[in-house]
Amino acid sequence: MTEKVKEQILAIRDTGLTNMFDIPMVQRLAFERDYYDLVIYLEENRKEYVHFILTGEA
Repeated sequence: MTEKVKEQILAIRDTGLTNMFDIPMVQRLAFERDYYDLVIYLEENRKEYVHFILTGEA
């Protein structure tokens, strides 16, 4: 996970608009904010993403 993707995840989380385990909604919010790196990351690395959300470890 790049630092940019991590920052984008945290930015989506900070909006409070979705449960971070609702990955399709996280992708939608990321797309709306032009966080294309995060959209692609979520397609290719869901297990790593869930691990990060659960533990805070990248």
